[in-house]
Amino acid sequence: MSAAPQARPVRLGPRSIVALALVSAVGVAAFGWPLLADAGSGISTHAGDAPWLFAALLPLLLAVVVAGIADAGLDAKAIAMLGVLAAAGAALRPLGAGTAGIEPMFFLMVLSGRVLGPGFGFVLGAVSMFASALLTGGVGPWMPFQMLSMGWVCMGAGLLPGADTLRGRRELWLLAAYGAVASVLYGTVMNLQGWPYLGGMATGVSFVPGDPLAENLARFVAYCLATSLGWDLPRAVVTVALSLALGPAVLKALRRATRRAAFEAPVTFEAPKP
Repeated sequence: MSAAPQARPVRLGPRSIVALALVSAVGVAAFGWPLLADAGSGISTHAGDAPWLFAALLPLLLAVVVAGIADAGLDAKAIAMLGVLAAAGAALRPLGAGTAGIEPMFFLMVLSGRVLGPGFGFVLGAVSMFASALLTGGVGPWMPFQMLSMGWVCMGAGLLPGADTLRGRRELWLLAAYGAVASVLYGTVMNLQGWPYLGGMATGVSFVPGDPLAENLARFVAYCLATSLGWDLPRAVVTVALSLALGPAVLKALRRATRRAAFEAPVTFEAPKP
């Protein structure tokens, strides 16, 4: 009896790499440009750029999907799985409602990105955040930044080593450790969206437009330690606990679904029998 074939992530082709690099570059610029703004520019927050970022993000996400279809031959089954997982992630998010950093959707996003690969994972993370915002009424200038950040979380999970070979407890601990780090980094990156709104306030952690980058970064680190770390650490603990407790069952279900969907299976045509 032959062993069951391993479910492999959706591979990154050259078009997918270019699309992901482009959308990530746009995201880095969107998060970081206030740090480089001049004091006299009159532009110090993300209040005005969020609609433009969202308008740019949608076609870029579509480009990632199209590149995945072109490179890996994704079909309607892959798109259907994307929809199901995005709906599941969106449904998990309100369970904690962000209270004290309790956000159970993170463990599902990490495990899904691991099984389905970085390209598929990036789109899944972004679409899940978009769907959850619509579900919870959390639509605001922060939404496109959340979409980018969650996309990076899922993409990073898909880039972890040993996707084809690492299994069992070692893989669970790898995913749990990554989930913990990603949970803290997500909060840190998202602080870059809200922190510039403190510009002009006379506090030791406020953003000061036009100040040297090193001084603003020092204030930013102090801001993260004083404010968001109390949410980021519980999010990391919840992600680790759920990954270790539910990870084996979820990974098995995702890999079974991937095998049955037969992503990247070659299409062959047979001549009709006479």
